[in-house]
Amino acid sequence: MNPTQAPVSLVSLFLVFFRVGLFSFGGGLSGWIYREVVTLRGWMSDEDFFSGLALSQILPGANVTNLSVYIGQRLRGPAGSICALIGLVIGPFFAVIALVTAYAQLAAMPWIQDAMSGAAAAAIGLLLVVAVKGAYSASRRLVPFLILMATFVAVGLLQWPLVPVVLGLAPVSVAVAWWQASSDA
Repeated sequence: MNPTQAPVSLVSLFLVFFRVGLFSFGGGLSGWIYREVVTLRGWMSDEDFFSGLALSQILPGANVTNLSVYIGQRLRGPAGSICALIGLVIGPFFAVIALVTAYAQLAAMPWIQDAMSGAAAAAIGLLLVVAVKGAYSASRRLVPFLILMATFVAVGLLQWPLVPVVLGLAPVSVAVAWWQASSDA
């Protein structure tokens, strides 16, 4: 914030984060916050914002909530952090409560169940398309195909936990890719 600029009101801070939290879906919230805080209102410089963004990404927790706490702190101290964070989460909180309540009322309707089955089928279809394209891409070379098959057998057929399988196969995959890249150069 510019030293000659009047402090940001707590209500303004709350309302900006409330609007961002309520109207942004599926990610990209840091872009919305940047637009609101830096571009439109000039409450922070690019440097301050990006320092906060970097900090929010290395701290545990959701990046956007960390970023809202950082911005609130920079603009108005602890009270600003509280206003920004509450503004960000309160709209979606009540929206989810309303959706759950509405879903409980609508779930018994046959057409809702059919729509959910259709959405699940579409999601499975999209997942299969990605899997087939990935398998096709991996099958062009022997080692990636073998790693793909080993992962499929270990996780899909033998029911081994995914994380240990990936932790075991990833170093092999990276080493082979590194060796192939260095031999191609």
